[in-house]
Amino acid sequence: MKRKVIATMLAATLALSLAGCGGSSGSSDSSKSSSSSESSTANKDKPLCWFNRQPSNSSTGELDQEALNFNKDTYYVGFDANQGAELQGQMVVDYIKANADKIDRNGDGVIGYVLAIGDIGHNDSIARTRGVRSALGTGVEADGDVDSTPAGTNVDGSSKVVQDATLEIDGKTFTIRELASQEMKNAAGATWDAATAGNAIGTWTASFGDEIDVVVSNNDGMGMSMFNAWAKDSKVPTFGYDANSDAVAAIGEGYGGTISQHADVQAYLTLRVLRNSLDGVDIDTGIGTADEAGNCLTEGEDYRYSEEDRSYYALNVAVTADNYKDFTDSTKIYDKVSKQLDSEKSPSKKVWLNIYNSSDNFLSSTYQPLLENYDDLLNLTVDYIGGDGQTESNITNRLGNPGEYDAFAINMVKTDNAAAYTSILSN
Repeated sequence: MKRKVIATMLAATLALSLAGCGGSSGSSDSSKSSSSSESSTANKDKPLCWFNRQPSNSSTGELDQEALNFNKDTYYVGFDANQGAELQGQMVVDYIKANADKIDRNGDGVIGYVLAIGDIGHNDSIARTRGVRSALGTGVEADGDVDSTPAGTNVDGSSKVVQDATLEIDGKTFTIRELASQEMKNAAGATWDAATAGNAIGTWTASFGDEIDVVVSNNDGMGMSMFNAWAKDSKVPTFGYDANSDAVAAIGEGYGGTISQHADVQAYLTLRVLRNSLDGVDIDTGIGTADEAGNCLTEGEDYRYSEEDRSYYALNVAVTADNYKDFTDSTKIYDKVSKQLDSEKSPSKKVWLNIYNSSDNFLSSTYQPLLENYDDLLNLTVDYIGGDGQTESNITNRLGNPGEYDAFAINMVKTDNAAAYTSILSN
């Protein structure tokens, strides 16, 4: 657990009249309501930010509005899963089209891909699976949307949850087939598991090796495991998601591409909404409206805000061989929001923040280091709690004294389990 000690100084309320910056709509947007300038000692009234895992029903994807509206200073910060999923799917299609002359390794006219699914009940994983299948044409509609169910093994194309598609390139028609897909869940119950993905690619290649022309993964942790275990040496393009530093560097070694979910923007927003609520200023301060230090993001370019969901979504960027050198440092602070706040106007406050799985590559190597950079800039003393990725109690058991903190940032193990935390804060 890391605790950064920052000197506490006298508080003063930031001015509400702030200059707008390019792409913002100004600070008068009533949908992004200001919090009270008077602090409360009741835990149920303290600022709360859900991040990375949006409170929702893991079966239907329906958002948990009760959790998202826990109090007037509750928000969610994540990224635009659907926009990112579409980008990933299109990235794969573009690569296939650009490399049609060599991508069909055994020359059978079928471009076969395997898909590593992170967590069948996670909205982001569902979106990414749908995005790839939609772009490649292999998706099958179920209940009004593309089915995200793992196909298991589908080497003969007989699966009911995916279908064969066709893609015409330079006058030649190829069949696109999802040869296999599964949830990467280990024996202990942890999902998005890289080791499981590495084992899966071994099983798949043993069964239908040269039929695999493309490897796709819901994240880079699993993608890099499959790349290092087999795809790199076999020169099979692998596509992931997250733009982890090792995956970005691997693009120079044949990794097909990844998606940056603007983790720098997400980490900043996670702490910024807490900072604004603690200071009693308009929630848009330093986000779509410049703060006194000059920090400001561009709405529609860096993020979008949903009033209905009380949610901030960072926008995604495709990272390929054309631009990967611009993304080699995944922990670099975003230039637009890199300026230190005045500690007299934004005095030190204490935040309890948990990472659902301390072993998750993206969260541990990218997201938390960014949070640790931004907490200094925002004058926040943050206690970072690492979970085991398996049980909510492994985290909630360490929230035994919420009264010690001024605000909370929560990254759940399962999206259904918001009540495990709000019940503690309500007591």
